[in-house]
Amino acid sequence: MAEPFGTEQESSEENIRREEMHVAGTELVDKVKELLHQGNIRRIVIKHEGDTVMELPLTLAAVGVVVAPVMAAVGAFAALATNCSIVVERIIEEPPSPPGDSGTPTQPLSE
Repeated sequence: MAEPFGTEQESSEENIRREEMHVAGTELVDKVKELLHQGNIRRIVIKHEGDTVMELPLTLAAVGVVVAPVMAAVGAFAALATNCSIVVERIIEEPPSPPGDSGTPTQPLSE
């Protein structure tokens, strides 16, 4: 089973958060599939013993086209690897402002 996110950090880029998790090689394909279905992932980096083995930049339009070849490559690597880490760049979606809220603080009314 995948360990909980080991590290989490905000990126210098706006609205991007990086998370790192450790998985066994046998769980790698399932974890990558799970991440692909989440939809708010910008990039997945697979590392083995600290070295980057594979980088998967993702865009919503390209995910459907490249899933099969990518999963074949991840599966081939997973067959050889024992312990891996996955670094996920996740897009942080800002909650929408309530109607009528301009985002500026309101001043109290004086009587």
